[in-house]
Amino acid sequence: MTGFIHSTESFGTVDGPGVRFVVFFQGCPMRCLYCHNPDTWEFGKGTERTAEDLMKEYDSYKEFLKSGGITATGGEPLAQPVFLAELFALAKSRGVHTCLDTSAGVYNPNDHENIDKALKYTDLVMLDIKHIDSAGHKKLTGMGNEHILAFAEHIRDMGIPVWIRHVVVPGITDSREELFALGEYLATLKNLKALDVLPYHDMAKPKYENLGLDYPLGDTPPLSKEEAIRAREIIMEGIRSGLNK
Repeated sequence: MTGFIHSTESFGTVDGPGVRFVVFFQGCPMRCLYCHNPDTWEFGKGTERTAEDLMKEYDSYKEFLKSGGITATGGEPLAQPVFLAELFALAKSRGVHTCLDTSAGVYNPNDHENIDKALKYTDLVMLDIKHIDSAGHKKLTGMGNEHILAFAEHIRDMGIPVWIRHVVVPGITDSREELFALGEYLATLKNLKALDVLPYHDMAKPKYENLGLDYPLGDTPPLSKEEAIRAREIIMEGIRSGLNK
């Protein structure tokens, strides 16, 4: 079996615990306005790789990855669930920690057998929740968030540890109401192990220009570190509120 892979990164330091081998899957159903990997959107492109081939590449760096493992990101890895399951199963057979970085836009609460095959071999999920309000989520990504939240609850029920990532974008996801509501929702996830609040940046602009694409957020200013810290504080307030209910 082969999967469509955009690229790999040898020494990822922000893609899960430790230093990691990162596999970027090709193809994504979302069109996030701040996406910094628009070159991973199209399905059926990229390089066809086998799980064994990818693990051989991992092996060439494994002496430097002892504290980490392998992370599948994208694009959207869950769009190729059977191949992802094969890759993670092979990794686990060799004692390698597996991390899934996903937005879960392809998750279907009524049809997730193949995704569950991959989750069976997943040690950690890094889940992006783009916007807690479904209408706001649709404006930001092109689709509502019902399936994303259903996925969050599914992995909670499976007992898979989750790290939540949330990008704070000025004028879009930075309102106190939205951040507090996100926190109250996160309080329902008993498997929550970490929260990464990421400030929006516009460093992808040159990539859009090179691809001949218009950058959707135009002149939206980057979020300062101080604003990101404040946003995280509000989310934590929401978590505490939710836990006290």
